[in-house]
Amino acid sequence: MATTTLDDVWALFREVADSQKQVAAAQKETDRKFQETDRKISEMNREVNKRIGELGGQWGLFVENLVAPACERLFTERGIPVHMVSRRVMKRMGGDTLEIDVLVVNAEHVVDVEVKSSLGVEEVREFLEDLKRFRQFFPEYADKRLHGAVAGMRIEEGAAAFAYRQGLFVLAPTGDSVRILNDAKFAPKIW
Repeated sequence: MATTTLDDVWALFREVADSQKQVAAAQKETDRKFQETDRKISEMNREVNKRIGELGGQWGLFVENLVAPACERLFTERGIPVHMVSRRVMKRMGGDTLEIDVLVVNAEHVVDVEVKSSLGVEEVREFLEDLKRFRQFFPEYADKRLHGAVAGMRIEEGAAAFAYRQGLFVLAPTGDSVRILNDAKFAPKIW
């Protein structure tokens, strides 16, 4: 039977201490690699989000380019003859900005059209808030009846009904054109 000497115990302690140092060094290297991986993932996420944002902007522009030309026909059919259609009208006032995707104007009416690639209830709510600020930003239309319209390439469940109840026209793509979803009984709200 072999006896363990004090030197054997100290040697064992040194081995354990060396092993712990090696484990600590390996853990430190692993932590460094995880941090590097997290940094790379964050950079990739930023780049992906940037590209998605650019694509979303292009998609929104595509939808605007589909909706704007149809506005003259659509609103004329609803008894609002159109004299002018403008896209991307923006006005700054006191550090605040109001952007109109499509603005439809005649002698008596002005229609502010909000265009989204995907239209949900929340987007309708935000647009209703913008409509409240319209006359403040565009006093030149003070003598006209202001109507609102929302358009979406994809309209989420409940959004069209919500917009209709708020007195907004609802525009949606159909085939190679755009149509107003509101029925003939619809009476648009005047803001």
